[in-house]
Amino acid sequence: MIRYYKTIDNKLEKLNSFESGCWINLVEPNQSEINDIVTLLNIDAESVKAALDEEERSRIDVEDNHTLILIDIPVDESDSNSSHYSTIPLGIIIVNNVIVTVCTAQTKILNDFIVGHIKDFYTYKKTRFILQILHKNASYYLYYLRRINRMTTIIEKEVSKSMKNKELMQLLELEKSLVYFSTSLKAIELVLNKMVRTTSIKKYPDDEDLLEDVIIENKQALEMATIYGDILSRIMDAFSAIISNNQNNVMQFLTSVTLIFSIPTIISGFFGMNVGGIPYGNDANGFWIVMLITTLICLLITFFMSRNKLL
Repeated sequence: MIRYYKTIDNKLEKLNSFESGCWINLVEPNQSEINDIVTLLNIDAESVKAALDEEERSRIDVEDNHTLILIDIPVDESDSNSSHYSTIPLGIIIVNNVIVTVCTAQTKILNDFIVGHIKDFYTYKKTRFILQILHKNASYYLYYLRRINRMTTIIEKEVSKSMKNKELMQLLELEKSLVYFSTSLKAIELVLNKMVRTTSIKKYPDDEDLLEDVIIENKQALEMATIYGDILSRIMDAFSAIISNNQNNVMQFLTSVTLIFSIPTIISGFFGMNVGGIPYGNDANGFWIVMLITTLICLLITFFMSRNKLL
């Protein structure tokens, strides 16, 4: 899907075709659409396809007539059963007076620009547009990291009294998400450092504060992801031991109950023998006497096990 946007009279307008100074947004483009953009802008097709490869690393490539900035953006893949976050590549291609964004899915980051949530956004201010995308990207990383932290706290309260693996599996999904985030943020940090040094992307005095904010936000997100990852790893180890301990307590209780209930079975087995000389065999109250003795034995064993914390 190809969409053309341009700032006209300080308002973002959707265009029917290409115009100079516009923003071209490619979302999961097919081969025909890729060919159209490559022909229109005279750029390398590999630059467009790079953003469609989930295994591509974040980087900056400076070509003869265009510059490719490739970053990983966070996506929420949670469902009703679990919380899971991942990252996908977003390509930003700068060519002449046009910016092209390429992604495998419609993202919240770019949608914020389309619906007008970003202030001072103009399609013809390419450098600021790039920095605004990077800043919004870091903001979404921070937002999802806070959600992961809240989710971890909720699971932490549940798992302390649980004997199932469901909570541990949820923590594992969150830990995987943090690994994706940490890896992506480290790569984006390298991209930002290269952006500072490269001359292919023009830098304007008005954008220096925004660039500094982007670097700070990305660094903060990376630190949060690292800290949350370490905490989550330790929580998983501790909760794994808690679940194992809970299961041991249940097994100990069941073993104790089995032992107590085996006493009546043993006694009834003795009195059920078809031989003479059984105590109280001819007594009219023999059954109740045996029942009383059996109950007393069971109570004594229960008291002994309770005193020794075996039950």
